[in-house]
Amino acid sequence: MRHLNKGRQLSRTHAHKKALLKNLVTSLLRHERIVTTLAKAKEMRSLAERCVTYAKKGSLHHRRLAARVVNDAETLHKLFSDVAGRFAARAGGYTRITKIGWRKGDAAEMAVIELIAADEAPKAKRRTAAGAASAAPVTSKESFGS
Repeated sequence: MRHLNKGRQLSRTHAHKKALLKNLVTSLLRHERIVTTLAKAKEMRSLAERCVTYAKKGSLHHRRLAARVVNDAETLHKLFSDVAGRFAARAGGYTRITKIGWRKGDAAEMAVIELIAADEAPKAKRRTAAGAASAAPVTSKESFGS
């Protein structure tokens, strides 16, 4: 049983998984867009978003917390100078995961994870009147065409 074992194992030891995720987050922050497997992208998303939140706070303590994850000094500087300013008005949701199909060799599901553009507005959580009407439940007569 996996009680209290949060996250995906990714078929690695704890130390290997930790190093892999740190490298993925560093690459994401350096290039702002990477291609990886869907499981790795979903697992690293929380670390990347946490690093952006640290950068938005901007104190020395938060810089040191982010430096635990980001392996490169140049990338860390970019995170605190460029990326933090870009997401200053946004309260979370700094990354986007897009599925791109399956890898040819082993049929692993691949995805692109990227930092979103600064000018993109978050999706509205409320449905409009037209959206609510189209999402109305179908009665039994309508579903069978009688």
